[in-house]
Amino acid sequence: MTATALIVEDEIFVALDLERILEDAGYRVAAIAADAQSALDAAPGCRFAFVDVNLRDGPTGPDIAERIARDYGVKVVFVTANPGQIINRDAALGYVRKPFNEEAILAAARTAAQSDTAGGDCLDFVRWPTSAISSNGSAQAG
Repeated sequence: MTATALIVEDEIFVALDLERILEDAGYRVAAIAADAQSALDAAPGCRFAFVDVNLRDGPTGPDIAERIARDYGVKVVFVTANPGQIINRDAALGYVRKPFNEEAILAAARTAAQSDTAGGDCLDFVRWPTSAISSNGSAQAG
């Protein structure tokens, strides 16, 4: 069965680039959502989601991530130029920094599509290490 992805991104060219990368790799993209409501509507049935922090309706990405992870079991990877704005890291596996490359997106997609303990070396994909959160709450690359 092909893993189904959700793209939560309000910049259409970025969203279409993510969609192309994922579909070329054999993933199914259920929807592109540009705001919280459309993301929540599209989340059921998705295995993983790429979520931007700042969307059409404001900096709602972290809240969306928390809700779709909790309510639907969706694995979340943030795709953002502003990883410092991610306030709830527990809701996501990690992040890919914009501008991204195809290898980083595919590494993150493979990790998200597999089990919680899956992973490996991910080029430019920063996965939240369980023991590498500093005392000020910022993630350290690991």
